[in-house]
Amino acid sequence: MTESITFVAFDMHQDSITAAWLRPGAAEPETRTVPNEPKPFRRLVKELLARGPARACYEAGPVGYEPQRQLAAWGLPCEVIAPSLIPRRSGDRIKTDKRDAKKLVKFYRSGELTPIRIPTPAEEAARDLVRCREAAGVDALRALHRLRKFLLRRDLRCPAGRPGTQAWWRWVHALRLPDPAAQRTLEEYTLAATTARTRWKALDPEVTALATREPWVAPVAQLRCFRGLDTLGAVSLHLEVFDWRRFGSPRPCMSFVGLVPSEHTTGRRRRQGSITKAGNAHLRRILVEAAWHYTRRADRRAAVRKRQQGQPPAVVAVAQQAEQRLYRRFQHLVAGRKLRTVAVTAVARELCGFLWAAMVASPA
Repeated sequence: MTESITFVAFDMHQDSITAAWLRPGAAEPETRTVPNEPKPFRRLVKELLARGPARACYEAGPVGYEPQRQLAAWGLPCEVIAPSLIPRRSGDRIKTDKRDAKKLVKFYRSGELTPIRIPTPAEEAARDLVRCREAAGVDALRALHRLRKFLLRRDLRCPAGRPGTQAWWRWVHALRLPDPAAQRTLEEYTLAATTARTRWKALDPEVTALATREPWVAPVAQLRCFRGLDTLGAVSLHLEVFDWRRFGSPRPCMSFVGLVPSEHTTGRRRRQGSITKAGNAHLRRILVEAAWHYTRRADRRAAVRKRQQGQPPAVVAVAQQAEQRLYRRFQHLVAGRKLRTVAVTAVARELCGFLWAAMVASPA
């Protein structure tokens, strides 16, 4: 069946689109570059479909998923490819749009590329809101660090209260420096830090409100059965994955997050290194933050038990099993002289597997 299909790969940019296609039986692809505008792009697609069925792909990037939806509406099935899983030649030092498109279409026809799941417009909008909140949190932290370093350079130390606490903020607002330039700098850094924090916290209710919308109510409630995952964390986690059942086992789910160890094995020598980080960085951050909660013994907290009430027994059983297993895992790694950060990363990897098991075991 594939012998009669034309395979197409697009190298998408803001101003131009470079297409490479392999006709049935062709050894070398043809290429063409058109402006990134609807009319010339659609004209190219019509020419490609005029000679028979075709399938297309492009690398995930800044253009998002709109080209995929546009191509599907024009009758050209299109897949979006995970950039981190595209094969690379270590000795290839020349990069052009045509070369990229040619390599991509050859890999596509040979089946060596990994497509990603395309979210619906509603899913994409919700995920963008979650990532917007995360970006606002990063901005708030950077602004706070600038303010703290400014105070440190002048040896100004709060007599009571850790940085970021209400007592610390009251002390900062009450500061008056003798030098006008220094006072002006303090005011600007303080304003930037407080404004960034206000922006960040203002998004919390909107992200939390996503947990009350269908079809995300049930999965978010089930994820909240786990320690370290309350509403904000559960919403963020689910809106990065959406469909847990697309992973056939825990291992692909861990790889999607980039939490599996890198490996270089040759002959009888097997060498494993740090985690690959070749995956969803947003999801990885949430899992690592949640994993820190498992460094303490499971104490059957009332808040967690309350969140587990009314949830599927299979999900609750997996969550309770994770509490016991992950605490023991962390203690074992620390006892073996592993750094706490390394141990927590290993716990986050196993937590990802427990989450997959719970979401697959839950009613569809």
